[in-house]
Amino acid sequence: MSSKHPCIKDGWFNEVSDKSFPGQAFSLKVNKILFHEKTQFQDILIFESSNYGNVLVLDGIIQVSEKDEFAYQELISHVPLYSHENPKKILVIGGGDGGVLREVVKHSCVEEATLVEIDAKVIELSKKYLPNMACSFKHPKVNVKLCDGFQFLRDVAESGTKYDVIITDSSDPEGPAEAFFQKEYFELLYKALTENGVVIAQASENVWLNLEYLKTLLNTSRSVFPVAEYCYTMLPTYTSGQLGLIACCKNPNTNLIDPCRAPTEDEQSQMRYYNNKMHSAAFVLPTWARKVLNPL
Repeated sequence: MSSKHPCIKDGWFNEVSDKSFPGQAFSLKVNKILFHEKTQFQDILIFESSNYGNVLVLDGIIQVSEKDEFAYQELISHVPLYSHENPKKILVIGGGDGGVLREVVKHSCVEEATLVEIDAKVIELSKKYLPNMACSFKHPKVNVKLCDGFQFLRDVAESGTKYDVIITDSSDPEGPAEAFFQKEYFELLYKALTENGVVIAQASENVWLNLEYLKTLLNTSRSVFPVAEYCYTMLPTYTSGQLGLIACCKNPNTNLIDPCRAPTEDEQSQMRYYNNKMHSAAFVLPTWARKVLNPL
């Protein structure tokens, strides 16, 4: 394990990506490096920050921080789950930190939650350094598959297995994760869904950073699904403070924007970000972005 990292200089972690967000960067003050190692899949860094708790970084890009992770985990999980009348079988692709799983198993109707993660080291480290996120790996409804998510979906297509909700919690579209943003991937997602199935995918960008990229991604998903919408969540450790999501459904009559279920009192008591009003509000776009992404 290395005690140094190229993204940390003079006690500050610097997130810089000329491809994803050219001309700007994001920095966090570092108390100490907790872990750094290059696996066969990616560069993993975990550090203790001065204000955001422990932070997980993959290939130089912040994935989660203890302070604000719930805003991402809750919205990417509960938007599709509350858009489905009775989600029982759930598939999570990526998300080895366990945050999405934690949210999924809050739903009493869920009977099975399968997590597909390519890098076992992420799960191992999350259990050690992000215990509040990784708390659901021992849940009786959870099943973990250590393999490539793209290949897993290909195998699912051959076997005929179907899921009510699929959540794609991939890293940014660079390197191995680039395949998760192509048309073939959306086609595999479509095949893996039940008749009323809902899928949501981390879109990497937001309207402030790369609107044209989002337009292309949304058009790609709409070429496969009868309904596909862009929504977003807000959290300070994602560059520009906003992260986009693409939600799609197989049934053209499914309403993604207005949830068909409401959290029970017990479910809502476990949530810090999500509620039904926030669900609908996440799809409301500023005028200039709406004209590009939803021109009709």
